[in-house]
Order: sequence, then C-alpha cells, then structure tokens
Amino acid sequence: MEIKIIQETKNPLFNRKEVAFEIKSDFAPNKADIEKIISEKFSAKPEAFKIKKISSNFGSKNFKVIANIYSSRKEKEGVEFKSKKEKEAEKKEIEGEIAKEKTKKKQPAEEPENKEQEK
Repeated sequence: MEIKIIQETKNPLFNRKEVAFEIKSDFAPNKADIEKIISEKFSAKPEAFKIKKISSNFGSKNFKVIANIYSSRKEKEGVEFKSKKEKEAEKKEIEGEIAKEKTKKKQPAEEPENKEQEK
C-alpha cells in the first residue's frame, strides 16, 4: 500500500487539519484500514478525526481519501455533525449500559429472599 499526501491544510477557524491523500492498493481499503493509516501517519487518535470521503474510479487501484483531523474528541464533536448511524450506535450503547445496571441491581435483591427461605 502506497500513501501519497495530496494536500494538507491547517484551518485555524475550526482548529483542525484538513488532509487529502491517495492510496495505491490492489484492493479497496475499508474504513478501519483508513483509520489505522491516519492514526499512524498523522499521530492522531481515532476519536479525534473524521473521514469525510473515500473515492475511486471504476477499475482504478488509486483511492482518494479526504479527512479532518482535530486535536481532541471534544473539538471534533463541537464542529462535526454526527451521522444517523453514529447516533443510533450511541443510543444502543447507552441502552445496553442501562440494561446491565438494572440486572446488577436485581441480583442482590434475590439473594436475601433465598436466605429467608432456608430458615
């Protein structure tokens, strides 16, 4: 996989770095591969950047990626909109945590009842 940086611009208004680069590969890279490349190449945490676009021409082995890299997750969340998929994923995580907490609370209540039945 060859990586060639096409454009790297600092945007002080949004406090981010806007990057465009080209990947030459035999297979189409998925989002996880691109996140790994950005993390290694630009020393950024996965929660601190947003991949805007991955594109290529049909039959071509060149893929163009456009991404915005922020200094922290908080700055990213202040500027970038969340997609519908991201919002639904967060909602499911929260619901899963609430369900786990409810099951933990119910378990201690059952134990004293068993002790009373033994007497």
